[in-house]
Amino acid sequence: MRLGLFGGTFDPPHLGHLILAAECLHQSDLDGVLWILTPNPPHKQGQTISPLENRLAMLQAALGDDPGFSISRVEMDRPGPHYAVETVRLLAKHYPNTELIYLMGGDSLRDLPTWHEPQQFIAACDEIGVMHRPDVEINLSELEVTLPGLLKKVRFVETPLIEISAQDIRHRIRAGLPYRYYLPDSVYQWIRNHDIYR
Repeated sequence: MRLGLFGGTFDPPHLGHLILAAECLHQSDLDGVLWILTPNPPHKQGQTISPLENRLAMLQAALGDDPGFSISRVEMDRPGPHYAVETVRLLAKHYPNTELIYLMGGDSLRDLPTWHEPQQFIAACDEIGVMHRPDVEINLSELEVTLPGLLKKVRFVETPLIEISAQDIRHRIRAGLPYRYYLPDSVYQWIRNHDIYR
């Protein structure tokens, strides 16, 4: 078994998230992608994040019955702060004899030296799938010097450039701008029915 770990606040989950996860599922030969909903990520302290129950409901609506996707409660069911290294270790215990591939954007790879226990995080992952963005410069040689052993774990995933962000969607809703086609219809309807982000 090979499982991709796709973490985020998903506030809201949008078409970009789904496209990226589907590309990783296919290109990295994964048996499934675990969507890890993060209650309060350490790197977003001080930012306003929607209530967890709202984000969970939207994520459930977004994923529907796709057999390749499932939601993990590994961070929802334990107190914070939620560090990636601890999450991977817990999932390794929960899924023995399974390769865990942590999925991240190129900006996260670039910033990996600033993460909590980055060397231990690398050791805990079987692979690190990186969705490369053309606007993010990554110096792999410098990263390998700072974090020895990183490069043998990194596998790049070719993903389309998707200029959709949850922050922009929230802004559009507050400003009364069009946003419907940035989202799965199920999430769009949920937001409309619950009148959030205004």
